[in-house]
Amino acid sequence: MNIFKKLFGSQTTSKETKQEENKNFDVLKYDGVRALRMQQFEYAAKCFVHAIELNADDLECRDYLSQAYISLGDLEHAYEQLQKISEKQSDNIAVLLRMAEVAYMMENYSTMADVCEKALLLDDKNVMAYYLYAKAYHGQGDLNNAISMLTKAIELRADFDVARLLRGNVLLENKAIEEAALDANYLYERTESNEDVLLLKARVEKAKANLNEAEKIYSEVIDFDPFSIEAYKERSEVRKSLGDIVGATEDEERANEMETATPQSSEGIEQKIKKKMQQMDPYKVFHNF
Repeated sequence: MNIFKKLFGSQTTSKETKQEENKNFDVLKYDGVRALRMQQFEYAAKCFVHAIELNADDLECRDYLSQAYISLGDLEHAYEQLQKISEKQSDNIAVLLRMAEVAYMMENYSTMADVCEKALLLDDKNVMAYYLYAKAYHGQGDLNNAISMLTKAIELRADFDVARLLRGNVLLENKAIEEAALDANYLYERTESNEDVLLLKARVEKAKANLNEAEKIYSEVIDFDPFSIEAYKERSEVRKSLGDIVGATEDEERANEMETATPQSSEGIEQKIKKKMQQMDPYKVFHNF
């Protein structure tokens, strides 16, 4: 009889322990989500780490942890969590694309390309996979394949303006000025006051030696964003070519003043991450930063 009581007692303790672990897991996960929404990223990460120790199979918790790590700039651990999710859900394209984004932020373009390839094997009509693949090729300096990937994305979705903007810039970088002009003109006509589009258009006009038009559009950039260092620098070059030495000097001095006032070294991790994601998605179509 004592033996049965001992066995029964052991089962009860085990059951109670499991219930307590489940309760603690729920509390930690809830606190982590709340901290994540309040941008208390370090505390959120700690909550999720302890929650996963209690339940390693909760993939949603790993996803939240990856978000906390990204916000902290701990990209390797963020990628590690996403990789664990992908191992459990090998057909989850959204996770693969997130992995590609994190690899992009780490500037690990070969890993990014591999992940994009896996995504396209699952869905060869996924425009975001082609777009990210193009970013990977561009990061590796392979401009022709970057253009090819972007063209496929645009063929699948004609209004994919983010891809068209990148293609215009890569074409210009690849000295294909007339082709770049087609993308620049298309975007300029259909997009209202977008700094990145205006810069592309100005650069194309500058490359075509349409200097008066280039100066006009650089001025539009500056009207839209008075703190665009690039626009001041490049307008200075155009004005110098036009013989406007006074205007060129003023632009150059203004650019130097802004660079001195906001040194790159003062940029925090969070701002660097946001900047990297902004480069990926300048229209903020896929991200809400």
